[in-house]
Amino acid sequence: MQGSTIDPAKTELNYHHQAETTHTHHEEHPDFRIFGLIVFLVAEGMIFMGLFIAYLTFRAVTPTWPPEGTPELELLLPGLNTIVLIASSFIIHQADSAIKKNNVAGLRTWFAVTALMGAAFLVGQLYEYFHLEFSLTTNLFASTFYVLTGFHGLHVTFGLILILAVLWRSLKQDHYSSENHFGVEAAEIYWHFVDVVWIILFLLLYIL
Repeated sequence: MQGSTIDPAKTELNYHHQAETTHTHHEEHPDFRIFGLIVFLVAEGMIFMGLFIAYLTFRAVTPTWPPEGTPELELLLPGLNTIVLIASSFIIHQADSAIKKNNVAGLRTWFAVTALMGAAFLVGQLYEYFHLEFSLTTNLFASTFYVLTGFHGLHVTFGLILILAVLWRSLKQDHYSSENHFGVEAAEIYWHFVDVVWIILFLLLYIL
């Protein structure tokens, strides 16, 4: 029985063909990062939903809401904070539009403005806390008020850190472009989520 002869040229050709196939397959692999972010935000939304339901339940079973003796909430500062946060959602969207046009300078400008607006919101919330006439343990309304607004404030803080991180990374040459801007999109989507949650909170706690 004669042994088979291996053609080195053919073997090398097959090797390069397999390498190119593997490389092409790698390039076409779908990107699930945005999907993962959305799943995370859905989970966070469910937590907020549980808090909203608890608040509405407390309100429904309590004869007088807020309980008698609870100082009335001021609307001016929270109203201004609401305007700032809603406006910041439009501002951060301008950053996303800018990077899709390869306008890195525009990205930095709009993200910097959004960061300032987010910081202003947090300062306004802290100012309100220091001037409220009730504490965490005053009554059921006070407790739920601090839990809801504090938990949201924690999310705003995380969003602000995320925005600042993207802003810092944008200083690196060619880090973000029209073809590579996941960080920008992730920060924008998260910030819109924070905005929507605050609108619901504002209506529940201050208006209804």
